[in-house]
Amino acid sequence: MKYVMLVGDGMGDVPIAELGGRTVLAAARTPAMDRLAREGELLLVRTVPEGFPPGSDVANLSLLGYEPQECYTGRAPLEAASMGVEIGPGELAFRCNLVTVDFQPDGSVTMRDYSAGHISTPESARLIRAIQERCAPAGIRFHAGISYRHLMVLRGEAPAIDTVPPHDHMDRDVTTFYRRYLQAEPLRTVMECSRQVLAEHPVNRERVGRGQRPANAIWLWGEGGSPAMEPLRTRFGIRGSLVSAVDLLKGIGVCAGLEVPEVEGATGYLDTNYEGKVAAALASLERGDFVLVHVEAPDEAGHQGNLAAKSRAIEDFDARIVAPMVRALEQRGEPFRLVVTMDHYTPLSRRTHEDWPVPMLLYDSRHPGQGSGLPYTEEDVHRAVRESGLELESGAAFFDRFIRGGAGGHG
Repeated sequence: MKYVMLVGDGMGDVPIAELGGRTVLAAARTPAMDRLAREGELLLVRTVPEGFPPGSDVANLSLLGYEPQECYTGRAPLEAASMGVEIGPGELAFRCNLVTVDFQPDGSVTMRDYSAGHISTPESARLIRAIQERCAPAGIRFHAGISYRHLMVLRGEAPAIDTVPPHDHMDRDVTTFYRRYLQAEPLRTVMECSRQVLAEHPVNRERVGRGQRPANAIWLWGEGGSPAMEPLRTRFGIRGSLVSAVDLLKGIGVCAGLEVPEVEGATGYLDTNYEGKVAAALASLERGDFVLVHVEAPDEAGHQGNLAAKSRAIEDFDARIVAPMVRALEQRGEPFRLVVTMDHYTPLSRRTHEDWPVPMLLYDSRHPGQGSGLPYTEEDVHRAVRESGLELESGAAFFDRFIRGGAGGHG
């Protein structure tokens, strides 16, 4: 038996007047997902436990059957694991975004872009290297990641501040949050120095000259110490891989004991290498029995409030991930169980995550045609669940049903 999980990050949304009262998922052309939903099982799963932030870190831990209450320490240490950065005793990892903010003469600060215009990895590597060389005092080190996503590791006493994700505050006043950082050493020194370095750097001058947004500040958040997670092969007896362009997801894979293949051209946005991800997933199933394929693009579009981009991201996910994966699995002839899901909602109107239970489809190749008869949309999944009662209160309950069959599953 092969087990396949396909995650369209942030696909969920709310009805939109421009789409005739439909969600983006309902309005998008998604024949592959709709076919699986009609022939499979529809269910709702709470991926974000009460009291936890509705981020991809918590939600994807849940999708892999972990209880965030037991293992979650923060987002940054998970990303550190993907980068091979060790977080030792007495150290704290911070996610470090390169962002675009407006600094006003009166001291106010507005978040314009949490990704600095989706800055390229080569450009951002030069900027992070400059910050490390000129702004990192003893006890602080920076590690370059992909695009706008980087890491800062602090040794010593943790600053007593509450950090916030920059993608939750697009085009909003963030003066209060920024001033908190400036009240805490050594964060104040690092952020003020990096602002000066970024303002002078040739990378940003060249970006402005091309009409692109500059990476004119760093934003620190998601801090935490190293997590302890039991591998999936120990918990469920499965071996496999996790395919993603995003360091966070890769880190979760590393901590779960999964292989994390590098896919050339995987970007985490609309231009990602979909075909490369499918190839990597299918190759991993030759060696193991489980794979999770993660696509970030719908979430990025949601944060931007970009309807056209989110629609395209969902349709590409269906046509270039779901359809070829199912086609290849069916051609191989070995039985498989397959899940299509989102980790959380990222509504265009809110431009941030919501902690609502997520709609899923669960397809078993041994039982085609014994399913819901409904397409894969938020409304249809809720309709099916009202009749079936298949609303699961945790990712752990879902993953057990997925792998072991669970009560009422096909098994």
